[in-house]
Amino acid sequence: MRFLIGLSIVLLGLTACSPNNVKEDKSLEQFFTDNKVTGVFGLFDNGQGNFTISDKKRFRDSAYLPASTFKIVNSLIGIETGRVKDDSTVIPWDGKVRSIENWNQDLSMYRAFRYSAVPWFQELARRIGKDTMQRWLDTLGYASRYGRATINKIDTFWLDNSIKITPDEQLGLVKKLYFDQLPFQRRTHEIVRRMMLFEDNANYKLSYKTGWGKNERAENTAWIIGWIEENKHPYFFVLQVSSKDPDAKMDVIRMNILKGILKQMGFMEGKK
Repeated sequence: MRFLIGLSIVLLGLTACSPNNVKEDKSLEQFFTDNKVTGVFGLFDNGQGNFTISDKKRFRDSAYLPASTFKIVNSLIGIETGRVKDDSTVIPWDGKVRSIENWNQDLSMYRAFRYSAVPWFQELARRIGKDTMQRWLDTLGYASRYGRATINKIDTFWLDNSIKITPDEQLGLVKKLYFDQLPFQRRTHEIVRRMMLFEDNANYKLSYKTGWGKNERAENTAWIIGWIEENKHPYFFVLQVSSKDPDAKMDVIRMNILKGILKQMGFMEGKK
């Protein structure tokens, strides 16, 4: 664990990867090539303590806007500070009709998280407030690889490229979330983990949060971060995908890549 000192407090670093236990598997790059995108995939085998990464340099040294993966942190802070009671809390629809139909209704936190409803979590961020949000980002050391993540506008800072996070930091975040190692109550961890569980069957459990936004050059950048469990054993993953094609269907592409890589690595059959 890496600790950063600043603002007279000890910050909890979210870095996941150490150089002694990393295997670079270049064969995984074919999944990006086949989908006409660029990107990086990393997976941490918690039992063996080993990383498999498609591109070491991109995994540790390239940073991107968090987009809706920030809903993990936004949710944790919102619950911990009491701005929302739990994932049943409803924030009413503001009446503005948006292109994503599921957003145009009153939503509980659980449904807003599952629909990745940006307006709902913008309102949550406003309820948390800039000063409180900044204190929590500092405490977590969130997106701090290249310096302190400073909030500009409270309801867009995770969308407008004013903060950037590395794939390595993203994997460290979900790993600590799984093991109740973030500076929140256990109940808070449990609620957010429950919202992240999307697939649960006899062979595996797949928990994740997606994200999709545009960089400064208006190019698509997308994420899936989370973990897969087989036989009660967790493996933590991060997938980052970029495309210059404005019409690229990033939601389909990122899931195809994730499922393809996991299947190639022997997951989803309950044999791990």
